[in-house]
Amino acid sequence: MPNTVVVGTQWGDEGKGKIVDLLTAEADVVVRYQGGNNAGHTLVVEGKKFIFHLIPSGILYEGKKCLIGNGLVVDPGILLKEMENLEKAGIRVDPERLALSEKAHVIMPYHKAVDLAREAAKGKEKIGTTGRGIGPCYEDKAARIGIRAIDLTEPETLEKKIKACLKEKNFYLQQFLDGQALDEKEVLKETLAYGKELSSFLTDVSLEMEEALKRKKNILFEGAQGTHLDIDHGTYPFVTSSNPVAGAACAGAGVGPGQLHHVVGVVKAYTTRVGAGPF
Repeated sequence: MPNTVVVGTQWGDEGKGKIVDLLTAEADVVVRYQGGNNAGHTLVVEGKKFIFHLIPSGILYEGKKCLIGNGLVVDPGILLKEMENLEKAGIRVDPERLALSEKAHVIMPYHKAVDLAREAAKGKEKIGTTGRGIGPCYEDKAARIGIRAIDLTEPETLEKKIKACLKEKNFYLQQFLDGQALDEKEVLKETLAYGKELSSFLTDVSLEMEEALKRKKNILFEGAQGTHLDIDHGTYPFVTSSNPVAGAACAGAGVGPGQLHHVVGVVKAYTTRVGAGPF
């Protein structure tokens, strides 16, 4: 199987998870490259139902390496919960089978607070955000004030970044959105705890991909959402905060365009959309 990208060609919920599950049998590496836990791929295997928000669904298969790329924004609490649920179901989850890009940006408690307060303030003009902090996290990434996964393992760096971010976010929450301020110490304590649990899973995903390519391994890129939710090419502003299109796999995972051999677009016979907006 050549390297393949699976994308949704509509507004999400096309059934990408099932197609990824089918193609995973021929893949060696399965990679998520954009979005966050606003994705939801559902699979039923041997009577057991699995819902994946962050972890590539290839984790259900032995002998597959699953990678969470730098293009994602990751809620560490959600990621750890997914890992815990898989372990309870008898699915082994360790650094040999799953890795998280050290460059992936982290969804912080203040991102979720801003997301919810901002959407509530819009009233009838809501755009249908999931309220999970994904948009605000991507905003901080673009503003170059974001916190990356590797920062969770460096207490001094993390403390400085949280202090700087909360000064701005708390002012915005209280003075503009009429929300509640967050406590700096509590945010730091929670985030450091996540860092301790995830540190062994951190890696340079682009290097792992390069090694896999050198060994002639087959790579499957698992897209989330859909083309019409793309921030550039979708029904703006009723879109997600990332690029679900196939080309984003290059930047979101760390490979050159020449390494993408096939694109599989998933479409369903009837059309629905995720979130608010024209339809």
